[in-house]
Amino acid sequence: MAKVRFEHVRKVYENGYVGVADADFEVGHGEMLVLVGPSGCGKSTLLRMVAGLETITSGTLSIGDRVVNEVSPRERDIAMVFQNYALYPHMSVAENLAFGLRLRGTPKGERERRVAEAAAMLDLGRLLPLKPAQLSGGQRQRVALGRALVRQPAVVLRDEPRSNLDAQLRLSTRVEIAKLHRALGATMIYVTHDQIEAMTLGQRIVVMRDGRVQQIDAPMRLYERPANTFVATFLGSPKMNLLQGPLLERDGALRVRVADGIELALAPSPALQAKLRARVGREIIAGLRPEHLHVARGGDAAALPARVEAVEPVGNEAFLNLRCGGCDLVVRLPPHGLPAAGDELRLGYDAAHMHFFERDSELRIDEDAA
Repeated sequence: MAKVRFEHVRKVYENGYVGVADADFEVGHGEMLVLVGPSGCGKSTLLRMVAGLETITSGTLSIGDRVVNEVSPRERDIAMVFQNYALYPHMSVAENLAFGLRLRGTPKGERERRVAEAAAMLDLGRLLPLKPAQLSGGQRQRVALGRALVRQPAVVLRDEPRSNLDAQLRLSTRVEIAKLHRALGATMIYVTHDQIEAMTLGQRIVVMRDGRVQQIDAPMRLYERPANTFVATFLGSPKMNLLQGPLLERDGALRVRVADGIELALAPSPALQAKLRARVGREIIAGLRPEHLHVARGGDAAALPARVEAVEPVGNEAFLNLRCGGCDLVVRLPPHGLPAAGDELRLGYDAAHMHFFERDSELRIDEDAA
């Protein structure tokens, strides 16, 4: 295994489209790093540059201690698991596992040893005589990974390898991938558009948008302290509620007016309060996760008037879709005793868990903000 280092890596296509603007980060030895973002954000382009399938316009890409900008794909000591697994249908599992080694002229005895090791590691022993058509999606996933691992690469690249599985199989293979990474300790770069997959698999996550890195951090750090409104709404299901309005101060208390007659009462930490006071009179964005909203009980003076638009029970919880002063909000609730669509209610909130963002830049305002 080896670390991977992007130093101001940029990819510009012939038509002028910027696929990756300025990637500058490192993947550590044995780390599972997940690249996540919407379609066209540049995550697969980054992966393909590591694989040598895309040229680098500028910047430096290193694998281990070697700069690989001009190194051919076959000499980079990487292995890639593709979205569709790319297994050969006419070959057995054993033949699929050994195919890359055979192309590289690995002696037969060594090929057989490595295939046996990979099969034991991935619980593929009884499947070795079978063809891909006789395997489940999860088993094909393991064969594709085994074919990569038998080469003993420095880095394993995975490009949305579960996107063609159904929901139940995606869950089971997600658990399997996490277990395999812990057991193998391999350096892995994993691309997905699924934020749940990113949160559950990544030791760190790189969130991308329009070719630019938005934030890099551990999953819960991203969830609890998003750097901007894009990260705030991309990570989390349902997404964070955002309410916009002027920041006011009345009787020493800070509030955000989100509509005529509707105001959010703020309860920031002392350090953050000082940052917000410097912005009184300017428009800001306040964010609340769905779990930090609730149906108000009794005389909650800070409650917001809202109308229920739809109720979505999903088993162990339910989501209320509401309209509040021109804003759409989602609330996460226990699944029992729910209001009905059309009901008018008052919405309470946990002000201590409120997030704040600049209106123009959409960047987070926190204790360290200027």
